[in-house]
Amino acid sequence: MRNLEAPGRSPVYASHGMATTSHPLATNVALDILKQGGNALDAAIAACATQCVVEPHSTGIGGDCFCLYAPQGNTAPVAYNGSGQTPAAATLEWYQNNNINAIERQSPHSVTVPGAVSAWARLNADHGVLSLAEILSPAIAYARDGYPVSPRVSVDFAAQTHLLRNDKNAADVFLVNGRTPAAGSVHKQPALARTLSAIAENGADAFYKGAIANDMVEYLQSLGGLHTLEDFAAVSGEYVTPITSSFRGYDVYQIPPNGQGVIALQLLNIVNEFPIDEPLSVDRLHLEIEAGRIAYQDRYLYVADQKHSEVPVEWLLSEEHAKEIRESINPAKRSDTIPQYTSPKQHSTVCLSVVDKDRNVCSFINSVFHSFGSVQMAPESGVMLHNRGESFVVEPGHPNCIGPGKRPMHTIIPGMVAKHGRAVMPFGVMGGDYQSYGHMQFLTRMMDFGMDIQEAQDAPRLFPVPGTETVEFESTFDNHVIESLRSKGHNMVPAERPIGGSQAIWIDWDTNVLTGGSDPRKDGCAMGY
Repeated sequence: MRNLEAPGRSPVYASHGMATTSHPLATNVALDILKQGGNALDAAIAACATQCVVEPHSTGIGGDCFCLYAPQGNTAPVAYNGSGQTPAAATLEWYQNNNINAIERQSPHSVTVPGAVSAWARLNADHGVLSLAEILSPAIAYARDGYPVSPRVSVDFAAQTHLLRNDKNAADVFLVNGRTPAAGSVHKQPALARTLSAIAENGADAFYKGAIANDMVEYLQSLGGLHTLEDFAAVSGEYVTPITSSFRGYDVYQIPPNGQGVIALQLLNIVNEFPIDEPLSVDRLHLEIEAGRIAYQDRYLYVADQKHSEVPVEWLLSEEHAKEIRESINPAKRSDTIPQYTSPKQHSTVCLSVVDKDRNVCSFINSVFHSFGSVQMAPESGVMLHNRGESFVVEPGHPNCIGPGKRPMHTIIPGMVAKHGRAVMPFGVMGGDYQSYGHMQFLTRMMDFGMDIQEAQDAPRLFPVPGTETVEFESTFDNHVIESLRSKGHNMVPAERPIGGSQAIWIDWDTNVLTGGSDPRKDGCAMGY
């Protein structure tokens, strides 16, 4: 239990239903949907749609979506990959012939066909109780009538001012006299409200066909993009078989590649045999950093769209591979032998967790990748387009090389923990690259070191940034810990902003009590009833 005399958050307890998101308005919308008779998936989509309006730098209908859903808590969970593909014309040869050696963020080539709206419609039709119109209604109202900008959102808005200025459509919506909206000011997105209303009335076809699709395609083509109306009409998310690994007697579920959930499981397999002393001890943190450096090299080398590349999932999750990684780590100092590569820094995603009265369990994650994604907005529809394509490499033979109809390596990974065939915790960690490492940090702090669901999210974070020599750390670490890690050879650099975010709900099936935690690095909260 936390020190009640110190600033902080207590876990939230409830018996009927619970939601935890990174924005209080979204959490409240989720609870309203549950009280109206919607199930956990309805509430998750409603909360996510709301966040697309009130936290638009983090997520949007111009992004992608992944979901793990356990009806009545039963596992293995339903797993859905709602990430979009590249245009059919996006061949490696085209990029080579046009002297494009890397996919830049604020370019049309970073935009794959957004998969989120298709995923919402499919999941709602297959597993929801309420109609899509009912669950999109709160988001439509916030976009039409306005919402007050929250503190963390205002900070993240301001950090993208220079890129917003580069796109007239985005600037018209998010800049007033050259500045982004301040905390407490009311912001409206009328074009987005109209688009959401069209989706509510006519489903996913309203987004992928007709006027809205034409608006997005014409804008992308005007920038030099290869997108066509046929590419948008052909969007297809899919149900997939989740991958899993055991940790401390629990089963941890993830979406398979093209997502990086396999690396989260790999990290858990590696740390499974690490000594347990103290959660923030120098020796333990050093081992975790070294494990992360090696695991993320595996991610760079192997994680890709399995329909286009062979991804050795079984080997990545094998105990033999975890053992060889553990044995390669020098407990006394940093290794200098891991190759370096280029990886974009990624930050903007929302994850949320919902459990309803019938114990349907949902871990849901939706993202535009970087803050405001590609920072390119379709003019009439108000859709901010993501930049997932930036994860591709333009390198012949690489598993994650750009190609037609291909999904990029994806950072967003919903998580679910189960025991004895029942879900006990939907959870998620935000923060782009950090997410796999963050899953490991969160679960080990709960299961190895006895922190409660809130303490495990409050704890200071660090992260070995992939493709660099840098280990970012938060200011809440004791200075002697950071200096001791430097003495082991790590290049410790203060993080520019808080590392990631997280949401989780624990289900006690014996007492029927739900316990929620929400990351203090964001504006949101856990709430139940």
